[in-house]
Amino acid sequence: MSRALPPDTPVASSPDALEAPLRKAQPCLWTNPACQAAPAPGALGPAEVQAAAQRFERAAGLLAKVFPELAASAGRVASPLRRTAHLQRALGLDEEAGALWLKCDHLLPVAGSVKARGALHEVLELAERLALAHGLIAPGGDLSALAEAPARALFGRHEVAVGSTGNLGMGVGLIARALGFRARVHMSRDAKAWKKARLRAHGVEVLEHAGDYARAVQAGRTAAAQDPLCHFVDDEQSRSLLLGYSAAAGELQAQLGAAGVVVDAEHPLFVYLPCGVGGAPGGITLGLRQCFGAHVHCFFAEPVQAPCMLLQLRAGLGADRSVYDIGLTNRTEADGLAVAQASRLAAGLMHERLAGAYTVDDARLLCDLVRAHDAEGLRLEPSAAAALSGPLCLTSSVAGCAWLDAHGLSAHLAQTTHIAWTTGGALLPDAEFDAFVQRGRALLAAEHQGEPHASV
Repeated sequence: MSRALPPDTPVASSPDALEAPLRKAQPCLWTNPACQAAPAPGALGPAEVQAAAQRFERAAGLLAKVFPELAASAGRVASPLRRTAHLQRALGLDEEAGALWLKCDHLLPVAGSVKARGALHEVLELAERLALAHGLIAPGGDLSALAEAPARALFGRHEVAVGSTGNLGMGVGLIARALGFRARVHMSRDAKAWKKARLRAHGVEVLEHAGDYARAVQAGRTAAAQDPLCHFVDDEQSRSLLLGYSAAAGELQAQLGAAGVVVDAEHPLFVYLPCGVGGAPGGITLGLRQCFGAHVHCFFAEPVQAPCMLLQLRAGLGADRSVYDIGLTNRTEADGLAVAQASRLAAGLMHERLAGAYTVDDARLLCDLVRAHDAEGLRLEPSAAAALSGPLCLTSSVAGCAWLDAHGLSAHLAQTTHIAWTTGGALLPDAEFDAFVQRGRALLAAEHQGEPHASV
């Protein structure tokens, strides 16, 4: 089996034991007692997921025209699936615990993060709806005409707005501008400066707001409500975003099949997904559960200072929970995950679908970012590194082992496939990435000398 977690990583095995590490911002694991092998039908089902996948197919010609980086793939938006044996060893995950793969959404074209999937889908759905209303395309037909002058003139009269900590704003802003829409992104002041600069360089208006992500979203939502020609991409409430993310499941299923990876009762699939407000990991989990049923087990990764989805699901859907309720700060280097309150839409879908969630401190994020870089040459941002500690947390902790035993999975660990979803980082400026690496190396050096992680 895998080595034990470091002594500064407490992992809870009961609801009572979970309370203290959550409030003290210490790493912990929560397993979802409401998760079902056959969840009740939700607001979004197979028909909606299939419709999203079909929209991407109809848009392939359009995307190849407006995004040069998609020409080689004929407009197909996809990321590699990569077996990472060197990183598995660097993380301390033994072969007896299964095989580690990465779904490399940090390499997704256009926006360089998982958010490209949802952003593309919602902006495409809006463009298709407007074009149909003005007779520019036929229902269910190819969308290539949306790159032509009449469509661009129509889109130029409309605005697309979004509230974001960074990556969703990047995706929505760049995609909307490429199709000819006016674009506006509402961001908190502590969002990364380089992301704001990149948006502005592409003609996107960036408005900065005091306060956190939720205030930026509310400011954008309020402003958009006053303009009938403004479409607001609502990360907390958007079904279109969720469905865009869900399309990744079919892509992964095809990649696993091509690699000869079997997923069934004796060959379970575990997927670890960084979680902010919950839309991207929620959409992916929705799609994965439809593709693989009870044989896939999805876990969300959240910062110790911002475990909003863990708190929401633990409290139940009838409650409104914020990280501020238990004295947490919502401050983390994982800026894309710095969200105080989870999406109720995503939480409702995850209530019976999500296997559990675990929390990660910033020191572990930076150390794992360095491990991924040194072992596999990966360029991740801290948010994406949150997925990497999931397999060890699950297979080496008291809570994880108890859950595996309870679900009859311990006997199949050697045949398990672990997939860490790397959600962003390819577009990080060199100076930003180098600074993360430098800090991570200092933390690793201290760890090797047996010192506790210093404040980061």
